[in-house]
Amino acid sequence: MDKKQIKSALHNYHWMIQVIKLKKQELEQVAGDRVVAQYGVQASLPKPQGNPADPVYFEVLRRDKEWKTIEKIEKKVRFIQQRMGVITDEKELTVLNRILDGWSLRHISHKLGIPLTNVRRIRDNIIAKMHGTSGSSGANGADQPDLHQKKSVG
Repeated sequence: MDKKQIKSALHNYHWMIQVIKLKKQELEQVAGDRVVAQYGVQASLPKPQGNPADPVYFEVLRRDKEWKTIEKIEKKVRFIQQRMGVITDEKELTVLNRILDGWSLRHISHKLGIPLTNVRRIRDNIIAKMHGTSGSSGANGADQPDLHQKKSVG
């Protein structure tokens, strides 16, 4: 992700988490305990069959498109979550957590008593640090090293 995409993901993180939670709740309500884990969410959806004029066919296509959107959202959320460890400064952590909670920069500035320009600078530092780690991981970030470990000198 580039810096602009990271900025957008941070800004939208709160609602993306809400969308993911809502979709998981919907799936649990519809399927209940009868769901058998197969190969991801796609395996639980009905496969498109029949006449293209069939309303059920279009509903299946709509839901399939919605699940693809959810997968993209989950990927962005995982990106942010996997890189949160690079933020070690207390002030940056506080601002990051408020952003992830859905607070606006102006609200953060007001509540923490920090000038808005400083909050923006802190957010930009967070983005730069997260962007700096993005090149060191694989395509999905799964092989991201543990960023909380300290290197010993000796």
